[in-house]
Amino acid sequence: MSRPKNSGKPAGRVDRGSQPVPGSTSLKQQRAADIQQKLAGHKAQHRRQRRNRLILIITAWTVGAALVAGLVVFAVTSTMPKTPPAAIEGVQTLSGLSANHVNGPVEYPQAPPAGGDHSQIPLNCAVYTESVPNENAVHSLEHGAVWVTYDPEAVSGEQLELLRRDIPSTYAILSPYEGLPSPVIASAWGAQLKASSADDPRIKDFISKYRSAKSAPEPGAPCTGGLDGPGKLT
Repeated sequence: MSRPKNSGKPAGRVDRGSQPVPGSTSLKQQRAADIQQKLAGHKAQHRRQRRNRLILIITAWTVGAALVAGLVVFAVTSTMPKTPPAAIEGVQTLSGLSANHVNGPVEYPQAPPAGGDHSQIPLNCAVYTESVPNENAVHSLEHGAVWVTYDPEAVSGEQLELLRRDIPSTYAILSPYEGLPSPVIASAWGAQLKASSADDPRIKDFISKYRSAKSAPEPGAPCTGGLDGPGKLT
C-alpha cells in the first residue's frame, strides 16, 4: 500500500492564493476612493475660490458705490453757495424806502440806487454791456434781485470776466455804471456794498445773502418778462 505524497504544506491550512483578505480594500476600490477624495478636494477648492471671488466682487462694488456717492456729494456741495457770514463788513443799509410805481425818471440819493420809487416794469435779470435804466433795475431789486454795477473805466479784461463768471443766472443783474464812487458796487433792496476790485470775496457773500432775500418787498416775484435793457448778453 503506497502513501500519499506530502505536498509540503502544513496540515489543516488552506491555500487562499490571490483571494482578498476579509476586511481589506481592493486596489480598484482604493483607486475609486482616491478619485472621490480628489474630487471632493477640487469641489471644496472651487467653492472657496467662488466664495472669495464673490467677496471680492461685493467689496469692489461697495467701494465703488461709496466712491461714486462721495463724488456726487462733493459735486453737489461744491456747487452750492456757501453760507455767507451773518454780517458782511462794509455793507450799508437803508431803511424807510418808498416803493411806489411812477412814470418818468426818479432822483435817487445813491448811485446806483438801492431802492425807492421805480418804474412799473422790472428790468429782466441778465448781464448787460451797457448802462440800464435805474427805475427798471430798482423794480427788479424789489423782487429780490441783486444788482452788481462796475465802473467801465476801472474794471475791464480779467476783472470784468470774473464778475460775469460769478454773477448768477437768475435774480441778478450785472451792468456798467459810469461815475461810480467805487470800482464795483453791489446793491440789493435796502443794502449796498462798495468794493475796490472784482475779486473782493465780499461780493460773493453779498450776492449769496441778499439774492431773493426776504428783506426785499416782493421776494420771488418775476425777474423776467419785463424790459430788456441795451447790451443784454444773457
